[in-house]
Amino acid sequence: MSERPPLPPFTRETAIQKIRLAEDAWNTRDPEKVSLAYTTDTRWRNRAEFADGRDEVVALLRRKWTVELDYRLIKELWTFGDNRIAVRFAYECHDDAGNWTRNYGNENWEFDEHGLMRVRHASINTRPIAEAERLYHWPLGRRPDDHPGLSDLGL
Repeated sequence: MSERPPLPPFTRETAIQKIRLAEDAWNTRDPEKVSLAYTTDTRWRNRAEFADGRDEVVALLRRKWTVELDYRLIKELWTFGDNRIAVRFAYECHDDAGNWTRNYGNENWEFDEHGLMRVRHASINTRPIAEAERLYHWPLGRRPDDHPGLSDLGL
């Protein structure tokens, strides 16, 4: 089995590293790449949708990024302990009609000893925004290191 450092038990620094690696992967919008951070039998709750295993995670992410266009995400540490990390996040995207939203949420993550996520619970709220209200303007892909985080943006 492959390892996905940093490994638990987490320190503040390694939890922040783990979160940034997850954010970077999600900003690729590549379901197969994202799924490799999870155990083969991972369990997810994403809004009202449930996924069991990597194949269902890939299918969920494909559906997600088919409708959530120009997706850009920022994640931030809430708290951590042993093999768990709590994250808050916000992402911006639009639909095929050009309607923008900012989606706010919290995630609870649990990792195995190899650093793979075995449980992910996400609670997410969606708020329509005007295009002029967008705060994430970097080119699609990884958020630049000098781009403000959630707290810096007042989110």
